[in-house]
Amino acid sequence: MGQDLRVTEIFYSLQGEARTVGWPTVFVRLTGCPLRCRYCDTAYAFHGGQRRSLDDIIKEVHAYSPRFVTVTGGEPLAQPAALPLLTSLCDRGYEVSLETSGALPVQGVDRRVSVVLDLKTPGSGEVERNLYSNLDHLRAHDQVKFVITHAEDYDWARAITDQYELTGKCDVLFSPVYGELPAQQLADWILRDRMAVRLQVQLHKILWGDVRGR
Repeated sequence: MGQDLRVTEIFYSLQGEARTVGWPTVFVRLTGCPLRCRYCDTAYAFHGGQRRSLDDIIKEVHAYSPRFVTVTGGEPLAQPAALPLLTSLCDRGYEVSLETSGALPVQGVDRRVSVVLDLKTPGSGEVERNLYSNLDHLRAHDQVKFVITHAEDYDWARAITDQYELTGKCDVLFSPVYGELPAQQLADWILRDRMAVRLQVQLHKILWGDVRGR
């Protein structure tokens, strides 16, 4: 049971975010999350799911013959067996990324994994959950993401980026909340302030809308 994980879904789609956007990717969505962000678009992963063995998960991933695999949630690191899952995927030669809230420690994550650390902005309602010590463990192939709700979130994200010198450590992504902040507005702010960050829009939602399994 120690190597079992509760899984909400495994699906094959285009990566909609981060550095590998646009690439066909297998997503392993684990169940459960200790956070409740106001704008969460995967609340269906908070509960339920199916308990599956690590070998069973790996077998289904392999069936798609992917290059890229993303472990996401919920909050994957809420399940301790997520760590051996990530290592097993790397051992099999996949290019693996982890989407995590940053509220749980990342130092135990296999160093081959690209960590996408989602620092929570004030507009999320969960800003106090950020574990800033995680920023000490960032490497060049990791990424920090800020989901921006409004101008106050943007100013906060800009200040955190400067305070922790994030652009010198890894890629920094600024993403507008889907359906709330126009991407053009966020782009204008980034250009105005000459920020060395990447504007990120959710490609999967542009293509298929806000639907499950995409």
